[in-house]
Parts: sequence; C-alpha cells; structure tokens
Amino acid sequence: DYDLYVQDLLAVLDVLGEPAHVLGYSFAGVIAELALLRRPDRFRTLTLMSAPPEPGLAFRSVSILGPLSPLVSGPVSADLIVWGVKRNFVRVPPSRMDFVRTRFKYTRRQSIRDIITLMRHVPDVRPRLAAQPLPKLVAVGEHDVWPNRIHAGFARAIKGRLAVYRGGHSPCETAPNQLARDLLALYGDASGPSGP
Repeated sequence: DYDLYVQDLLAVLDVLGEPAHVLGYSFAGVIAELALLRRPDRFRTLTLMSAPPEPGLAFRSVSILGPLSPLVSGPVSADLIVWGVKRNFVRVPPSRMDFVRTRFKYTRRQSIRDIITLMRHVPDVRPRLAAQPLPKLVAVGEHDVWPNRIHAGFARAIKGRLAVYRGGHSPCETAPNQLARDLLALYGDASGPSGP
C-alpha cells in the first residue's frame, strides 16, 4: 500500500538527519507527495518528475490506454503497459529499449501490478501540497504519457513551477543538462538555516 512506500522513503530521509531535496519520478512522485505531507521537516524542496498529475484513476487521460483504464483491473492494466513498452510503440532508440527490457527482467511482475493498482487510486492532496511553503518543481517531457496541459494544471494547483523538456517520460535521460540547471535553481530558492 502507499503507507509501505512512504515509510521506506521517510526511513531513508531520517538517516540523512537533515532536510533533503527530494525528486519523485513517476509513481514515486506520489510517494514523495505523501511523505512531504507526513514529515515536511524532512524536505527542503520537492521535484515531481513525470508524476501522475491528477488524482483518482491516474491513467484516465493517457492517450492510448486511458479510455480502457476504467474497464480493466490494475493487474491487467500493468500487463498492458508492460506489453506496450516492450513493443516500443513510441519508437525509443534501441539502446534505451535494451535498458528497458533488462530492467523488466529484474523487476518482479507482481511489483509492477501492485504499483499500477495503487495508481488507480491516487489521493487528491493538491490543496495540502499548495499549502507547503517549500519550492516545488513539476518536471516533464513534452511527450510524457500525460498531456502537458494536465501537468500545467497540476503545477498551478500545488503552487509549483512547471518545466517542460524535450523527450518523453524520462526527461532526466533526454534533457539532463536542462533538468540539472532547473534543479540547481530550485535548490537555490530553498530557504533555511542550512542553506541549499
């Protein structure tokens, strides 16, 4: 469940012993949001990279699977997503596909099913995130699985900045320099006795 993941993240942050700059990628963005709301003292900034931008059934606005998402279970959704990614319908380069296929070999299918099932019930924490005074960044690729207009609405709703980069769901791979530039600017905006 969500609590299991949140407790894991908070355990890592507790080991650090001071507020951290946290980046949550995709599903982990939801975990980072929930952890921030539980322990804001552990966060200096929050970056949500290609994270689900809408509550509830997160996949409802995804272009290909969106219309089917209410009709199928979490495990079936997960299997369809894995099938689609492995078939490379978005035509990513061969070297990237080699990495993706290797990653799938080492990731338990049940883990993917559990995560996709949780993403059918993304909690609506937008007003509570907006109330958090720390700097927030929503970082997405121009061809992410969710439309940029929904990411833009999410960024406004949580009082965060929106940055759109070339590429798709992994802007850290397709635009690392631009993302790093924006992260450094975000970190510079963080206030506190210990600085960025």
